[in-house]
Amino acid sequence: MSTTSPETAASGAGGGKKLRPGRTNATKQKLFDASMELIGERGAAGVTVDEIAAAAGVSKGTVYYNFGSKSDLIAQLLRHGVDILMTRLLSVQDEAADPLDAMDEMIGQAMDFMAEYPSFARLWVSENWRTPSEWQDTFTELRGRLLGVIGAAIDAVAAKYQVDSRVSRGSLETAIFGACFVVGLDRQTYNPERTRAQSVAAIMASMRGYVVN
Repeated sequence: MSTTSPETAASGAGGGKKLRPGRTNATKQKLFDASMELIGERGAAGVTVDEIAAAAGVSKGTVYYNFGSKSDLIAQLLRHGVDILMTRLLSVQDEAADPLDAMDEMIGQAMDFMAEYPSFARLWVSENWRTPSEWQDTFTELRGRLLGVIGAAIDAVAAKYQVDSRVSRGSLETAIFGACFVVGLDRQTYNPERTRAQSVAAIMASMRGYVVN
């Protein structure tokens, strides 16, 4: 009779993770929701795999079997969070829409995501600029994906409107990217009375200033 544990199986041949798409997607969402709540309370370093598994209603062995170590779990949850955010950002794309209106709604979607998952924003802000960060490679990849979506939206604006050539496209997309996290998190933490529309308008000010009237 085999006595191989889930933890051992996860680190078997080649150390590859044995992700099972159907069941793992549902498990990942449970783990994401549970870990975001716990991390929001104590930070990533202060949360154990046992606590995350218990809060998600899955076994510790299941966590290790599907995701490996705690570090690998956090990396996968960062990817999962960005997948959710990317889906929302891309949902507003419409070639017939005014690109400034599309950008406005895209930022609104980002604000909605920050409102739903403020702990994800806290994790991102606290770990993304930490040097060195345990998840630096993961952040670099995910940051690139998000900047690509924002950059494409900026290009759409530049294709329709005359824009200020003195403004670097790369700097502008970075400014909007950072503002979405900081403004969204600030709203949740310090200014809950601030409306979605007010937050979006503040971020869009830099975008509208890019357009030459």
